[in-house]
Amino acid sequence: MRQSDSHVPHEQLVYARWLERATRAGFAALTVAFLVYAFGVVEPHVPLAELPALWALPVDQYLAASGSPSGWGWLALVGRADHLNLAAIAVLGLVTICCYVRVVPLLVARGERLHAALALAQLAVLIAAASGVLSVSH
Repeated sequence: MRQSDSHVPHEQLVYARWLERATRAGFAALTVAFLVYAFGVVEPHVPLAELPALWALPVDQYLAASGSPSGWGWLALVGRADHLNLAAIAVLGLVTICCYVRVVPLLVARGERLHAALALAQLAVLIAAASGVLSVSH
């Protein structure tokens, strides 16, 4: 522990360490996924040449024209280069959830029930948002 960190609660230092590591891992995943896509290592679901014509379409028409799934259906195509990029974005999106999961037990062990409850509430909101259970269909 650095001398300047001596007044910082242990949970905050753990959160910061996990945040740094997970963000670096997410950035590495994004970089690898982009390189796989950019250099054509793996075929994309939607060929790059078709994208300009599809970009102008509303989402429902884009999905129909490209044969792309909606919701969590993209997971079935994670082996394709363009959907591999979505997986890398999802990894980056999980960073905060991972940090909270790591810190909640520390807060509970320290008797910080209110902070633990707030962290659990934030986890519940993040997981519900990521799951799509709160989505509105048109």
